[in-house]
Amino acid sequence: MKKKFIVLGILFAAFGFTKMNAQILSDKAMGALGKGVSGFTFSDADAAALAKESIAEMDANNPVAAATDGYSIRLNRLFGKHTSSEGVTLNYKVYLVKDINAFACADGSVRVFAGLMDIMDDNELLAVIGHEIGHVVNHDTRDAIKAAYKKEALLDVASSQSGKIETLTGSQLGKIGSAMIDSKHSRKQESQADTFSYDFMKKNGYDVNAVESAFRILQNLSEGAESSFITKMMSSHPDSGKRADEAKKRATKDGLYNAYVQQKIVNTAPVKTAAKAPAKTPAKKTTTKKK
Repeated sequence: MKKKFIVLGILFAAFGFTKMNAQILSDKAMGALGKGVSGFTFSDADAAALAKESIAEMDANNPVAAATDGYSIRLNRLFGKHTSSEGVTLNYKVYLVKDINAFACADGSVRVFAGLMDIMDDNELLAVIGHEIGHVVNHDTRDAIKAAYKKEALLDVASSQSGKIETLTGSQLGKIGSAMIDSKHSRKQESQADTFSYDFMKKNGYDVNAVESAFRILQNLSEGAESSFITKMMSSHPDSGKRADEAKKRATKDGLYNAYVQQKIVNTAPVKTAAKAPAKTPAKKTTTKKK
């Protein structure tokens, strides 16, 4: 996998941009930046524009599952009915890599890694992606992009003799990407996204106990052979065990709690069988009676 871009997911916290022109931002935002104004306007539309350009580059530089691939078929079966949430239009694709991750961007793009789909069943996957959708709906992804853009753009304004920025260079956008790699959603934002995930499951009639189960899986991973790697990536997130406990408390309070049993995981495309030719009816024998 070409790791030219990595975006904030349930485990990772990163974002990258390349070869984009800053004119996709509103003239108002650029004008404020040119004057070095610290509180420049950065709308949902601005964030979505940056995210759309970024996700296009990501899709071009990562192995995206074809529509006929088993992973895509499964994802579309689960989320085909959830193409919008709270006014946000969503689109889904699978990256055929073994990393355990999923992320959503400010433009509504949701990307799921095959590694995550290999270890979580349908309900658990719904819970994790519901969490990522929560980050978009709650404007967390917009605020993260704004913070990185604001920091890099204003630093350059301060060092510019003219005090004006007409466009952002690839180098500047690269610095913004580096800043985003170091940025993380706050624990409060993560908690709110967890709540959104639980409510998403409950509202749509899914098994809310899968929320706890999904976090238990992540907890087990953090205690296993890859514990140091997982723990490092999850340092900005609330403890998975505690998040699982919170999900269990919500389900218990709602009178919905049952110990969750993971269902069968199928990421293969259905096997097409050739249609059988209709069986031939044997011809009836005719006999001639002797006179």
